[in-house]
Amino acid sequence: MKKVDLIVPCYNESQVVNIFFAEAKRVTDELSGYQFSFIFVDDGSSDNTLELLKGLADRYDCVKYISFSRNFGKESAMYAGLKNSTGDYVVILDADLQHPPKLIPEMLEAMEEGYDCCAANRATRDGDPALRTLFTRGFYRLVNKISEVDMPDGAGDFRMMNRAMVNAVIAMSEVQRFSKGIFSWVGFKTKWISFENVERAAGVTKWNFWKLFSYAIDGITAFSTFPLKIASVLGAIISASSFIYLFYIIIKTIFVGKDVPGYASTITLMLFIGGIIILSCGILGEYVAKIYMEVKNRPVYIIRQTNVDEPKDDYRV
Repeated sequence: MKKVDLIVPCYNESQVVNIFFAEAKRVTDELSGYQFSFIFVDDGSSDNTLELLKGLADRYDCVKYISFSRNFGKESAMYAGLKNSTGDYVVILDADLQHPPKLIPEMLEAMEEGYDCCAANRATRDGDPALRTLFTRGFYRLVNKISEVDMPDGAGDFRMMNRAMVNAVIAMSEVQRFSKGIFSWVGFKTKWISFENVERAAGVTKWNFWKLFSYAIDGITAFSTFPLKIASVLGAIISASSFIYLFYIIIKTIFVGKDVPGYASTITLMLFIGGIIILSCGILGEYVAKIYMEVKNRPVYIIRQTNVDEPKDDYRV
């Protein structure tokens, strides 16, 4: 009998935890030949999410929970779940039921067909704000063009992986994590399935526009050096333009004579060049900041409470 672990990151999900577990348990109970376990990762919730998880763990032996010492973010929660999983297959899905548990049987079929991973992507973005949809689609087009990873539009964290792929993902232990890119970078044979967008069962989303924008920047800088190349190209273009303009001024002075310098054009040129310099420094700063965080060698997460046997914390030597 193959073991399947369901990893569920939770942050202030007290309104939906029990609803999610009831639905996921109903789906898994109908599947024979597999042993299912739930690994809930409480990402430093400030509500009573942890108490609800403990209640589920007291009633069901298949429920395990990991509670962080503070909020480390969803990426850290997924990493902790993967690191503490032991199943032959591992599923990552959200507690808000926007990742429908009813797709688990179809994912299992794909795994039994020989795939290393079965990932789900949203077929539509109905219900999302128009601006968010526009920027999200733009992000996927951009990252696929400038990086070595391939992420279909609508690709998310909702997927089932075999043990070999899970081990490969765990081996990439960087602190600044972007799992969508990591899943693609490690490779493996993946089958994609689509599902219609689903509204949250309860509660409110923890992601606003600026958090998503920051997450997108992290994704681009984590898997592409293209922004650095842009800064280099802009510098080269401006340098070449300045030499051309200098040559033009010399020729004009020789044949026409001195011209009265223009204040507006000088200020405009200075502001333009200054803006390019600041932009280039900002791009470089994003990469330096990532290096700074990585060389500190801090743990990705710290466990405060858990009922997992021999938990694998992320303290580093």
